[in-house]
Amino acid sequence: MWEQIRSNRIRSAVLIAFMGALLLALGYVLGLYFFEDPIAGLVIATVVWLFMNLIAYFQGDSILLSVARARKIGRDDFPRLYNIVEEMKIASGLAKMPDIYIIDDPAPNAFAVGRSPEKASVAVTSGLLQRLNRDELQGVIAHEMAHINNRDVLLMSLAGVILGTVVILAWYASRMMFFGGMSGGRRSSRSSGGGSGGGQAQIIILVVGLVLMILAPIAAQLLYFAISRKREYLADASGALYTRYPEGLASALEKIAATPQQLKTANQATAPMYIINPFRHEGRAATDLSSTHPPISERVRILRAMAGISPADYERAYEKVKGKKGIIPASALNSTETAVIRPPSAETGDDAGAKVQRTREASDVMWRMGSYKTIDCECGTKLRVPPSLKSGSVQCPHCGRLHNI
Repeated sequence: MWEQIRSNRIRSAVLIAFMGALLLALGYVLGLYFFEDPIAGLVIATVVWLFMNLIAYFQGDSILLSVARARKIGRDDFPRLYNIVEEMKIASGLAKMPDIYIIDDPAPNAFAVGRSPEKASVAVTSGLLQRLNRDELQGVIAHEMAHINNRDVLLMSLAGVILGTVVILAWYASRMMFFGGMSGGRRSSRSSGGGSGGGQAQIIILVVGLVLMILAPIAAQLLYFAISRKREYLADASGALYTRYPEGLASALEKIAATPQQLKTANQATAPMYIINPFRHEGRAATDLSSTHPPISERVRILRAMAGISPADYERAYEKVKGKKGIIPASALNSTETAVIRPPSAETGDDAGAKVQRTREASDVMWRMGSYKTIDCECGTKLRVPPSLKSGSVQCPHCGRLHNI
């Protein structure tokens, strides 16, 4: 998949250049307006641009994980999840185990971030852990591992931070236009002796503010197109290869799409990172209409149309469903690697008991991560005591026994 890796590097450079051009243009105009010297504005804009890209490159993953309210876990916190990530790390050939994070949100979803395979992280929601059986969860993790291997994670991290910067710029520009534009214009008028220069500067700053307000949503769409739908198809193909079981990912996508909950921690800057678009009408299942992701039904049909698990098998399935070729890079199609689809694992139970067990397992780890204390009452009730409780004892609501904390 070296063509995809090269493509992602080119797109990352284009994103950086796009934001640089935007900030330099803004710095030129604001320097002319506030300092009567465009060079001063260009210097400030250059510093902001360099600082923003350094932050996006070195801390972009931390920022995005923080925005998603993700918490890091270890092997002992959630053995089932850790073992699956470890299996897919080996299957994908990654040199280093990604860090694992859990997001306390009932909506099932997942994403990966990081500037390189050596600095990557995988985040899943508690809702995903509750709803998916082992094969389905393995399919989702394999999909995210593919993003790491294909170097999609750097592009997504840069895009998320840069898009957030564009939104902030637009917000401040609009406030400057409405609340500071008039006073700035008067200052400029006084400094120019009341001539027409002040009026022209006032018009310029108003135009800049309007352009930035209009540019923010346009920039968002450009970023969505830069992080093209093609990368999701490629990650699906690679994920099927890693698990040797395309049905696992197909079934997981169906379950995620059918869940009516909205992901509370997602925003427009982070939406492209998730395995499916996290936004939907409240109370409704996700639809095929999405600017950031391919149609879910198509992805599922392609996975289920695979006769084997090689890249060529995915290309043939893609051609059968979409009626066109060209999703898999030529270098991958020339590979002789091939294998048959394996049978489902023994841990694919979806009965009521298995669902209850998964829910308890996910709930327990979230309680522990929240520093809640657990008290086992003699009547069989488990009491969860929040760390903020000031009382030295707690009473069981079922039997009335009093427990010291």
